Amino acid sequence: MKVAVFATKPYDRFFFESVNQKYNHDLHFFSPNLDAQTVSLAAGYSAVCVFVNDHLDRAILEVLAKQETRLVALRCAGYNNVDLHAAEELGITVVRVPAYSPHAVAEHAIALILTLNRKIHRAYYRVREGNFSLNGLLGFDLHNRTVGIIGTGKIGRITGQILHGFGCHILAYDLYPNEEFSEKYAKYVSLAELFNKSDIISLHCPLTPETHHLINENAIASMKPGVMLVNTSRGGLVDTKAVIRGLKSKQIGYLALDVYEQEADLFFEDLSGEIIQDDLFERLLTFPNVIITGHQAFFTEDALESIAETTLSNIKNIEQGEFCPNKVTVEK
Repeated sequence: MKVAVFATKPYDRFFFESVNQKYNHDLHFFSPNLDAQTVSLAAGYSAVCVFVNDHLDRAILEVLAKQETRLVALRCAGYNNVDLHAAEELGITVVRVPAYSPHAVAEHAIALILTLNRKIHRAYYRVREGNFSLNGLLGFDLHNRTVGIIGTGKIGRITGQILHGFGCHILAYDLYPNEEFSEKYAKYVSLAELFNKSDIISLHCPLTPETHHLINENAIASMKPGVMLVNTSRGGLVDTKAVIRGLKSKQIGYLALDVYEQEADLFFEDLSGEIIQDDLFERLLTFPNVIITGHQAFFTEDALESIAETTLSNIKNIEQGEFCPNKVTVEK
């Protein structure tokens, strides 16, 4: 199948071309995101392959349909950036990569927790400057702390299992509790109880209309003072303005973000020579108890190979009229 691959970096091209040797799709790589300005690049392509910050609303999908694109292949788990109802009406199939390396994201969440707690990011720069003072680097034992896991899909469960190994008490919230996780590692509680009792809260749920700004003013007010908040899931789960107020009041004691609700104009690009226009993002960077990474949690060679493999397999399934387990359907 002839595929236009959008929002590509050199590492995307390397893994896709390597895995494609056994699929032989006709892949064409484009650096820009797919949006209203770039959708014309997809003319003549049966499929488009897109990532988290590509924008596929009804208007974009209508253009794709007119250009005879019939498949949207997401190379990520989330699909909140696609208007699924419009896609179905226009006869465009949507597929995704539901799991690539859940260990990659879970391990990054743990790395953020450890770094924030033990101030490793600050100690690194001190030592390089010959400063070996420990003042300001005080942390706490993870052992016996209570960690709230919101969303217990594969990533959330692995995160909870790792933290259970540290000796943490795991509270969990999910609309669909996992029985094995409950029996071995965690206690499922209400969201209110999780907010109230957790020393650390880690987000691992999808972004939906119901979870948008799940972490808001009221949620933060109900948390333990000095709570650590970690988000490696979707930026829109967190109300940035409310979080900044929480940091200023010290209700939030630590914040780690690998995602950001306005990340589309920032992440995956080198803006080191630019003046960043996002004032909220710049405000976050002023806090010494905040760590931000640029949507890096998934970024391991294992995950990138898995993403390429599943994406190209999905395209083959659709092209050959085979059953595709990763087809996204509209909820009725």
